[in-house]
This record gives sequence, structure tokens and C-alpha cells, in this order.
Amino acid sequence: MRAAVVQVPSVSEGVLDLVAPHIGQAAVDGARLIVLPEGVMHDFRPRVDLASIAEPLDGEFVAGLSDQARRLSLWILAGMWEKVDGESRVSNTTVVIGPDGDLVDCYRKIHLFDSFGFAESERVVPGPISPTVIDVDGLRVGVMTCYDLRFPELARALVADGAQAIAMGAGWIAGPGKLAQWKTLLKARAIENTVFMVAAGIVGGGYTGHSAILDPFGEPIAELEDEQAVAVGDLDKGALDEARSLVPSLRHRRM
Repeated sequence: MRAAVVQVPSVSEGVLDLVAPHIGQAAVDGARLIVLPEGVMHDFRPRVDLASIAEPLDGEFVAGLSDQARRLSLWILAGMWEKVDGESRVSNTTVVIGPDGDLVDCYRKIHLFDSFGFAESERVVPGPISPTVIDVDGLRVGVMTCYDLRFPELARALVADGAQAIAMGAGWIAGPGKLAQWKTLLKARAIENTVFMVAAGIVGGGYTGHSAILDPFGEPIAELEDEQAVAVGDLDKGALDEARSLVPSLRHRRM
């Protein structure tokens, strides 16, 4: 199966128009799974009141992506800010939209970014501890979001539930050592779980970018730097089977 990561800046309006040509290009390039960044629906820097811009799952943002998924007959994963009933905070939600335009599933971010001077938990409700794995054209795909990458137990839980690839959107904040950490953690999650990693990040405005698709040995299949663009790569189940045969570490687990 061919997957694509869409790397765009964080914007406060016009996001559907921003991502549409990239999704269209990925479709032309044969991608069946399109992964967009964390919270791509709307800029989410600290000055933004997320509660005022959050939408329900049947709102304009999901409807717009559903139209694109249906028109191009492909899968779209995208980060949004979801309204939460009875809460002043919102949910950092990744929606999974199928090729018929239906909302197939959603993942609500478990680990909130209360690090490096940020306090995501002041504005966001943590999601339930319920790993999300979906079937995308016969490939089992687990879902994570940004800071989740630092928690190997979540990736392992996804793999225990059958994940062969992990797709994630991110808004990885730039800073000293942050790009190296991003690259190292993506490689680690791929290698230790023998899975494909499909990671789409925000670019510009203080974000790291460097979206990538990695194979189960942590080698890049496709990667971007700091440009607004789309990268496409094949998730070959044969290559996955070979990697898990050569290094059967998942079968060798004793804990």
C-alpha cells in the first residue's frame, strides 16, 4: 500500500484549501493513505483559545475532508480540535476517514504535552487509554499523536493489537536537540516494533517539520525537510514480513 505524509504550516483559516492540492497530488502519485499533521484544523499555539475554535465530529472540518476522501477514494487521517460536552477544554483528536467519506474511527491523544514549558493539559482533555488500530486496505495501522512518540508502551500496545504500521500527526516544537530527538524516536519506534512509521509534521512557525515514512528497520522510505510538500512511500507487507522474520524480536519478548 502506498502512503503519503502532508507537511504544511499551522494556519488559522483556509486549511481545507491549503491541504487540498497536496492531497490531490498524493492521490495522483498513487497514495491510498494520506496522513496530515496534529491539529491541522487550526493553529494551536498558546495564544489561541482552542475552546472557541473547536468543532464537533460532524463539523465543517471533517465534512470537508470527507468530501475529499470520497472524491478521490482514499483514506485520510487528520488532527483536529474536538468539542467536549461539559468541558471548557477540548480533545486533541485524529479522525480516520475512509474512501467512501465516512468517519471510520477517531483517536484522542492520550499523552498531553506538559513539557518544555508548555501545558497542553490546561487546554486539552486526555483521551481514554484505548489504543486505536484500523484496517486500511488490508494493512493494520495504529494511530498516535506527537508527544505519544516518547512513550514506547503505546507503540507496543498498538503492535500487540496487530499494527503493521503506525501513522501519526505531529506539531513537533523546534528547539535545541529537538530535531535529533524526533528522528531518533521515529527510528526507535520503527526498529523496536518492526513496523512502518508514517509521520506527518507541521512546518514553519517554530515547528520542526521533517515528516517521514520509515521502514521496519528505521530506514527512510521517503522524507521531507523544512518545505511545504507531500512525500509518498510504499508500505510493502512483504518487506514487513521479511523484517519480522530476520529479527523476530516481537516473538522473543519475555515481558
